[in-house]
Amino acid sequence: MSPQKRIAILGAAESGVGAAILAQKHGYDVFVSDAGRIAEVYRQQLTQRNIAFEEGSHTWSLIGNAGEVIKSPGIPDKVEIIKKLKKQGTPVISEIEFAGRYTDAKKICITGTNGKSTTTLLTYHVLSKAGFNVGLAGNIGKSFAWQVAEENYDHYVIELSSFQLDGMYSFKADIGILLNITPDHLDRYEYSLQNYINSKFRILQNQTKNDAFIYCADDTLIETELLKLNPVAQCYPFSIHKEEGMSAFIKDNQIQLNIQNKLFTMSIFELALQGKHNLYNSMAAGVAARILDIRKEVIRDSFADFRNAEHRMEFVTTVHGVDFINDSKATNVNSAWFALESMQKPVIWIVGGIDKGNDYSMLTDLVKEKVKAIVCMGTDNKKIHDAFGNIIKDMADATSAEEAVAMAYKMSKKGDVVLLSPCCASFDLFKNYEDRGRQFKSAVRSL
Repeated sequence: MSPQKRIAILGAAESGVGAAILAQKHGYDVFVSDAGRIAEVYRQQLTQRNIAFEEGSHTWSLIGNAGEVIKSPGIPDKVEIIKKLKKQGTPVISEIEFAGRYTDAKKICITGTNGKSTTTLLTYHVLSKAGFNVGLAGNIGKSFAWQVAEENYDHYVIELSSFQLDGMYSFKADIGILLNITPDHLDRYEYSLQNYINSKFRILQNQTKNDAFIYCADDTLIETELLKLNPVAQCYPFSIHKEEGMSAFIKDNQIQLNIQNKLFTMSIFELALQGKHNLYNSMAAGVAARILDIRKEVIRDSFADFRNAEHRMEFVTTVHGVDFINDSKATNVNSAWFALESMQKPVIWIVGGIDKGNDYSMLTDLVKEKVKAIVCMGTDNKKIHDAFGNIIKDMADATSAEEAVAMAYKMSKKGDVVLLSPCCASFDLFKNYEDRGRQFKSAVRSL
């Protein structure tokens, strides 16, 4: 088989194994390599399909001869094997880029620093309720490539991280949604905010005048960048603060969608998703739904009965009048800001983990207003103590979810809420944010 038909895949989790299955289906000589240990569920898939793989290392002689390499979004460009591949001119792409070649389905693609998962799930919920033959993919749900290989969907709702966008070149979003941009993952972007902005705006690439670009007009970074770019797609801005020229806005406590002079209104108090940040998420999903000509009644019902993802502002239970909320997916300052902003009761805030260069100053006013006590859950909590120690007198340190929940519960009284919104990555004490969230829920249910 010629080198052009050989493909190597770096990373053997959901996206990598999905890409391998799709590549095999289309006649590629496939080799999968994972520097770590492959989870049993994925090892079984590769073995059953006779797809060659290795784990524990990357063997250059088996990778460097590929005509193309698909890499996991978790692998930075600065690792040696990626630099070596690029130096010799081997294309390195994402699973999303690869899978996009093999489907004619319409793709609704959602990116932004925060709110991606919620907006993706809400959009998928609306389309499903409307009877669309739709798949859920990208940074959430089943691998896009895996679904393209084995399903036959007419539409996909795809959550895209900046890391996935970085490996996309010919892929096109039929409907692209950009929710917001705040500094995040800057270690992957040479500590340049502009590099990160450029990554997010790859959502526009290859769009034509027949495509749609939905974006938040209240985000100054987005607005500033758009002045430079002048998108060719049809633009649909949404805003909480402005009405004129907006495709979605808030007026008299009503969410209002105005697409092709057809107005949809719904009380914000009827929305299943509460909080200012969720108004943005709902407007974005609503505009996409109206572009697809989904009936107003379906949108209304979907907005009212939607349930959010696990670990994203997930209500766990109430114990003796104290609510417990799992927002473990809040791994940056902006996500935690949104969580705190939406709280209507006094908060005992569980925060901490691996700090990604966080600037906690943007949380100062909210902490003064909303938070009565803080439990720091991490191996190094000094930065959190420095940021809030002069504001919050009641602070404690914990090194497990069980200990953090017990401390928070002891600090609380009836009518309070214990909020896990860590603001940080989870890898100091947990496998990932899912593990952190599940240990938190288990500890709460053991009270």
